[in-house]
Amino acid sequence: MGGPEAIEVELHSYDARWPTIYSDHRQRIGEALATVHFDIEHIGSTSVPGLAAKPIIDIVVTVDDITAEEDYLDALLAAGYDLRVREPGHRLVRTPERDVHIHVLERNDPAVDEYILLRDHLRSSADDRALYENTKRSLLHQRWHDMNDYADAKTEVIGAIKARARAASKA
Repeated sequence: MGGPEAIEVELHSYDARWPTIYSDHRQRIGEALATVHFDIEHIGSTSVPGLAAKPIIDIVVTVDDITAEEDYLDALLAAGYDLRVREPGHRLVRTPERDVHIHVLERNDPAVDEYILLRDHLRSSADDRALYENTKRSLLHQRWHDMNDYADAKTEVIGAIKARARAASKA
């Protein structure tokens, strides 16, 4: 929905308010989805203490059936979020200010485990946290026609970090 959005990537030093902002939205989402079985996690760079990030809180919400939008989407829209993405297996709603992105996925979607794997590893590995931040900083001076282009530019480094995370979890 809406097509590509050009962005200027701006990194902020870690902000101790980010977990509180997440908690506020967790409560808001919980109230909106009070009758729905869902799980919720803070993901992305703002969920990693000490990591510089775009000042956008990323949240993943899992529901039993992503296609049953009547169970969750209207409630999220009524809670003040705007629909940005509707694609198979994924919905994205965000605040009008675009500072909170809520990814709605189906329960047991492997993408959720990937988000959490990366988050948890970055929380525990200072070396990979520094590598990831340096990678993001190296991309700052490019013009991005779409947020997805910026995300794609980090794919190789993220893949290497997740491979180390998997190896560490098996050790």
